[in-house]
Amino acid sequence: MNKAVLLDRDGVINRERGDYTYRPEDFEVLPDVLPALRVLKEMGYILIIVSNQSGIAKGIFSVADVEKLHTKLVADLKEEGIYIKEIYYCPHHPEIGSCICRKPDSLLVEKALARFNIDPAKSYFIGDKERDVLAGKKAGVKGILIESNYSLLQAIEPIIKAL
Repeated sequence: MNKAVLLDRDGVINRERGDYTYRPEDFEVLPDVLPALRVLKEMGYILIIVSNQSGIAKGIFSVADVEKLHTKLVADLKEEGIYIKEIYYCPHHPEIGSCICRKPDSLLVEKALARFNIDPAKSYFIGDKERDVLAGKKAGVKGILIESNYSLLQAIEPIIKAL
């Protein structure tokens, strides 16, 4: 079985701005993200992003906007030799409709585990909200809760030490 690090997007991969981030010009990858992802890649972890994108349900932006942003992110990281296996996102908002894919529910985590044959006991979910850690925990994945815009390089220290 594989091992993975699942990452929230806003506040972990890119700067949390306090507003919806869906335009490429507003998307700023945080400074320690590239070196941290390189370390995780070298350690043999599959890298997967799991994100709530409720602005879609609210009509603030479209699925096409999110897909465009994610395509650019994946391409930019690939140029750096970092491969994101998949980006899962929930387009729903609890005030507009219910779903089981929005974190803290674990459907998207479970999909990733099944699709990529991931051992949850050897995997981590890094997020800046309690709901990220809860989604991972529900699927048996260890959580690492960080502050928004925190150094991802420092956040992965527990993973490095666990080996």
